[in-house]
Amino acid sequence: MKQFHRRTTEIAAAAFWLLIWQLASMVLGYQILLPGPADVLVRLLQLAATASFWKGIGISSLRILTGFSAACVLAVVCAAAAYAFPRFRVLLQPLVSAIKAVPVASFIILALVWVRSSYLSVLISAMMCFPAVYLGVLEGAGAADPKLLEMASVYSMSFWHRLIGIYVPAVLPSFRAAVKLALGLCFKSGIAAEVIGLPKGTVGDYLYHAKIYFETADLFAWTVTVVLAATIFEKILLLLLDRALAAWGTNEEGR
Repeated sequence: MKQFHRRTTEIAAAAFWLLIWQLASMVLGYQILLPGPADVLVRLLQLAATASFWKGIGISSLRILTGFSAACVLAVVCAAAAYAFPRFRVLLQPLVSAIKAVPVASFIILALVWVRSSYLSVLISAMMCFPAVYLGVLEGAGAADPKLLEMASVYSMSFWHRLIGIYVPAVLPSFRAAVKLALGLCFKSGIAAEVIGLPKGTVGDYLYHAKIYFETADLFAWTVTVVLAATIFEKILLLLLDRALAAWGTNEEGR
């Protein structure tokens, strides 16, 4: 019942903002400034009937997810090393702080000097993902139960058993939250990189041309597409992660 009530509330909230959007469009009276949600939906369906639409989504998503995956692996490795070696953590701290603070546009413009535009979204997505996952894993490792660690030391538990029995359960909740945050950042920054770098046939390329030709309905349609793609991939990732965690927890209980 609670879940049904929550879903109903979410649908009502979405309907409210769609109504506000429609009213604003009617008040302005100019589709070139603000098309209504119905106009955007029609244009989205028209775009979805073309092969270039799906090809653009596929190319952009593949590059963004490549950067995301590489950054996750690197962040976990670096966080483990930073936890084990405090000096390494101090060494990485200025780099992580810089990535968090420097505007994404600055990174994109600088990166264009070093890499081809077709690889730009991969690099930028990875850079935006790394700090979130790195700090999440590091925070989770630091939250490991000290009593369990003391017991492990007293009984001379092996590194593997400490990792599986103590550190992994402590890190998993933070890792899940960090991954959820990082994936959204990857899509926003990756598409922004495409808008500036303009690799042909990508979502960013289509967004840019929709803007310069004042095709506002297309601009909204592509924006909605990015939001939907990010949401779908996030749901799939979290579902797979939750199932893997549940299976891991079941296996641990069975030992």
